[in-house]
Amino acid sequence: MNMQNLLKQAQKMQKELAKVEEDLKEQTYESTMGGGVVKVEVTGDMEVTNIELADAIIDVEAKEDLQEMIKAAINDALNKATADKEKKMNALTGGIKMPGGF
Repeated sequence: MNMQNLLKQAQKMQKELAKVEEDLKEQTYESTMGGGVVKVEVTGDMEVTNIELADAIIDVEAKEDLQEMIKAAINDALNKATADKEKKMNALTGGIKMPGGF
């Protein structure tokens, strides 16, 4: 393989990686905890876009439980987004770790 072909392949992969990154930004991931009491949605860009709380959970005595469920739901949704990103990036790169968080 000559250097010119290698450069073309690298440029093609770079464009494909950019496309996957863009697609992931538009993807939404959600998680629910506590039997649907807390629902969190995040984007593939790791931005929390929505948090829904069931009316029954808003109680001063339940504040600590509520905080823990929100934290757990956010972390679960972010883990799903990260796993999907890694899966899609590995499909493009053949499992080769790329610089810059790809």
